[in-house]
This record gives sequence, structure tokens and C-alpha cells, in this order.
Amino acid sequence: MRGAGAVRLAVLGLLLACTPANAAGDRALGEYLSAECTSCHQSSGRQVGGIPAIIGHPAEQFVALMNAYRGRQRDNQVMQAIAAKLSSEEIAALAAYYESLKPNP
Repeated sequence: MRGAGAVRLAVLGLLLACTPANAAGDRALGEYLSAECTSCHQSSGRQVGGIPAIIGHPAEQFVALMNAYRGRQRDNQVMQAIAAKLSSEEIAALAAYYESLKPNP
């Protein structure tokens, strides 16, 4: 890509990188990204079977756990694959979102 098209693409990339949705800990981004999480983890906040609840989980612990999966320090192939494709900003956003939720009684 050359000329004006390349410049427009570069400017678009810079604008997207600077938007609040890409800021670490952005709950709205976390909510958007959470769709994949809720396919296994219960949105009620209850643990079902061997799948732990993540609703209301402290953000700092959530980030540490996801980084451990990403670094293959925790053993779970599904979580390792999911964590590997997430950026640090996306993990922080998910952590902020899940920490903000309260489990249903």
C-alpha cells in the first residue's frame, strides 16, 4: 500500500490505539470480550462442575491467573489457548469487567 491509502491506514491505527476502549481496565471492552468467557463460565457467578466462577473475581487475581495460563504455568489447554490470544490490555479489561459484577444469590 502506498501514498494516501497507507497514510489513512496509519492514522486509523493510531486513532484506534488511543481510544478509551483500548485502555487497560476498560470495563466496556471487557464486557464486549466476555462473550467467549460466558460460553463456559456461568454468568450467574456460580461454579458449575470444575469450571470456576469468575463473576466478582478480584481484578488483580484475574490478571495474574490469565498471565499464568498465557505463560503455560497453569495447566488447562483451553484456558492456555484463550489467554494466549489476548493482549495485556484485553486481559485487564476482562478483569475490570468481571470484578465489577456481583454474583446472583
